[in-house]
Amino acid sequence: MNFGMMKNTDRATETPTHYTEKSNPLLEQWNTPFGTPPFETIEHQHFRPALDQLMAEAREAIEAIDRQTAAPTLANTIVALEEATMALDNVSDLLFNLVECHSNDELQNLAMEMAPQLTRFSNELTMNEALFARVKALYDSREEQDYSPEELTVVEKYYHLFERGGVALDAQAKRRYCQAAEQLARLGEEFNRNVLADNNEWVLHLTDEEQLSGLPRMVVAAAEEEAHERGLEGWVFTLAYPSYGPFMTYADSRELREKMWRAYNSRGNRGNANDNNAIIQQMTTLRLQQAQLLGYDDYAHLKLVVTMAQDKHHVYDLLERLTRAALPAAKRDLEAVQRYATEHCGLNETLQRWDFAYYSEKLKQETYALDDELLRPYFPLEQVRQGIFGLYNTLYGLTFVENKKISVYHRDVRAYEVRDGERLMGVLYLDMFPRASKRSGAWMTTFRTQSNLNGRGIRPLVQVVCNFTKPTRELPSLLAFSEVETFMHEMGHAIHGLLSEVHYPLVSCTHVCRDFVEMPSQVMENWCYEETFLHRFARHYATGEAIPMEYIDRIRAAKNYLAGYLCLRQVNLGRTDMAYHTLQAPLAEGFRAEDFERSQMTELLPAVEGGNTSTAFTHIFAGGYAAGYYGYKWAEVLDADIFSKFHSEGIFNKATAALFRHEVLSRGGSEHPTILFRRFMGREPDPEALLRRCGLKVEA
Repeated sequence: MNFGMMKNTDRATETPTHYTEKSNPLLEQWNTPFGTPPFETIEHQHFRPALDQLMAEAREAIEAIDRQTAAPTLANTIVALEEATMALDNVSDLLFNLVECHSNDELQNLAMEMAPQLTRFSNELTMNEALFARVKALYDSREEQDYSPEELTVVEKYYHLFERGGVALDAQAKRRYCQAAEQLARLGEEFNRNVLADNNEWVLHLTDEEQLSGLPRMVVAAAEEEAHERGLEGWVFTLAYPSYGPFMTYADSRELREKMWRAYNSRGNRGNANDNNAIIQQMTTLRLQQAQLLGYDDYAHLKLVVTMAQDKHHVYDLLERLTRAALPAAKRDLEAVQRYATEHCGLNETLQRWDFAYYSEKLKQETYALDDELLRPYFPLEQVRQGIFGLYNTLYGLTFVENKKISVYHRDVRAYEVRDGERLMGVLYLDMFPRASKRSGAWMTTFRTQSNLNGRGIRPLVQVVCNFTKPTRELPSLLAFSEVETFMHEMGHAIHGLLSEVHYPLVSCTHVCRDFVEMPSQVMENWCYEETFLHRFARHYATGEAIPMEYIDRIRAAKNYLAGYLCLRQVNLGRTDMAYHTLQAPLAEGFRAEDFERSQMTELLPAVEGGNTSTAFTHIFAGGYAAGYYGYKWAEVLDADIFSKFHSEGIFNKATAALFRHEVLSRGGSEHPTILFRRFMGREPDPEALLRRCGLKVEA
């Protein structure tokens, strides 16, 4: 049941077999390996009629639950409710996942049309008073029942979903709440579409080879390949991060770096048809309206009640603590880069935003004799993938076997059976390269989540999406070290989903508290700094030479380079998110996102007219992280603490891994994260663990 249309953690389950319309593959049983979607037969025009029919059938099933005269039980209420929406969830998740990773105008328009209708369905459900009465009866008697911890959690979650979904509102308030929810669903899709459009509409086309000064060979080759694909001479750089990031880091031309920076940081803020300022204003107003209708002061109050943080005061306490630790270090970081740029590179003015990556990289190279281009040859994508698969084999006994009979939605996608011995744990889809139909960034999502209702063991279909540099005619895809970390991060999410062993879809896979969901993925990044792991797969793509120990030492030495600056950046984003969602009155007319976020951030570099993050901040305006972006840092505190146990007991220690699998990964959201953490660590979290790992210290 997709309450709130959450992105990238939506639930999808197997398709039932009772549909009669055989011309639409979305309404048929999928006779495919492991019930995977038959992408080769699914057309865009199939979605609307399928969703219309599945919503109608789900409504009939819910009405049947309402009409029951038998006393409420888990089976006739909660399980029946879960099953009533399975097919609908399956198809809607498929639609919205494709919008994110392989979209076009037709699919985007369809998503914008269907999102409000699906939201209306969800609102009807959570405002269904007869259904809530049955859920409430189970909730009120929960202490008297012999519920398992998971069953108790599910009953409580359902109760709060109805309560926070407006079931107790009067008729007029329900109408207002529903109207706001439907508008928000449409606006979120529009926000995402605008960012993608601005991303695709701007390119930097160069024909003068001198303008390529400073750029590594692989970056130039990729730009030449991009130009070739567009039928152009010379080189084309885009705002896709594998193109944008290296350009900002290595291009000697300050003028071109400025041009690229302004283009990237003005997405959604160019005053064109894709402008997102008005959408932000509308979305924050509608979210505030929803919260106040439900009796909360602001939207953050509404969202945080069901998180580990519980309220905004605990969030701000974390952000303030991190600011105190990071700000002095961030100032030192900036001063060091400015001094280097002035004394060694002849920059006789203040660093600008398009300068920082360029000069900080030069300082890093001089200080640590380390840069991405030195390391890339040792991290070809295929070897990194095998290294990560091998790690999960060592820790959890998992094997990954590519199955080319599994249909995929794009030729770049590869599908793998994931097994523990003979047992299928799920299917993993890997989609690694950028394209115009795909949003930027990296994420994990599911086409189907794990569940075991009524003994029907359904294994998950998990997708990992990244945007790594594509292979060229000369070179394989070679990853920067930061991209190795990204791959490890998203695979951490994937394993969280694949190892899920719960009964109820509501709490399976990554359906956990928003400020806990990043912990398993961030834990996995720690292995990237361990020599015994790197030596398993990091070999030069051309010579086969293992990565030198000297390079690993440099990676470790540089681990906390710019730690203060980067921590402050994340804290600033968390503060901006919280500022939008602790508003207790609508934003004023004439709102400009760049002015608003500037008032919230502790910025060290000069402001730039038109530059901002908000208008392309898809995490909070087109995803599930509204009033939750702080969760990255919250989870980082937990992950630093958890990896200390792995580090002390052995990073390949099977007993430690088994405990982590059993007490954390397999449990999904079936119990509170604090309980899961305590079972694994044997104690409460250590708030100093993250600061110690980053080399930061709280200033008095």
